[in-house]
Amino acid sequence: MSEPIQLEVIIGSVREGRFGPVVADWFVRRAQRRAEFGVGVLDLADGPPDLSGRIGAADAVVVVTPEYNHSYPGPLKSAIDGVGKEWQAKPVGFVSYGGLSGGLRAIEPLRVVFAELHTVTVRETASFHMAHGQFDADGEPHDPTGPNTAATALLDQLLWWGRALRTARTEHPYGT
Repeated sequence: MSEPIQLEVIIGSVREGRFGPVVADWFVRRAQRRAEFGVGVLDLADGPPDLSGRIGAADAVVVVTPEYNHSYPGPLKSAIDGVGKEWQAKPVGFVSYGGLSGGLRAIEPLRVVFAELHTVTVRETASFHMAHGQFDADGEPHDPTGPNTAATALLDQLLWWGRALRTARTEHPYGT
């Protein structure tokens, strides 16, 4: 078995009363059950983390984002833009939550941003529509089948891309 893929999970909302930690904790628990991953959490509400260093050391990233006004939060954009070449040649996945669209309208513009940063965004996502009503008091989905299946597919893609791109970065460093 190869060295675990270092996965950083970014909680993209900083609003008071936010629901992001519930969604992120659920996803982190899914990832931690897999020995192929080492998992870290970067909560933007905790103040300015060493995002550049953590992203630089990561093999893959998942952004947990709400949908605000048909897009993603401004502090998330600032955090993403505060990191430079450390994003390059890394796979990025998304877990979203929100109203009727489940946060999917936040993911689409993020894909464009991450393309400009030379990442590979994976297709599979996990999303929660009307998220506040989807989780029980323990932070687990009331009906876990769909979300757990989505998380597994997302993690499978991140694992494949994380290994492939780590090998590529090692054998032939990426540069623009």
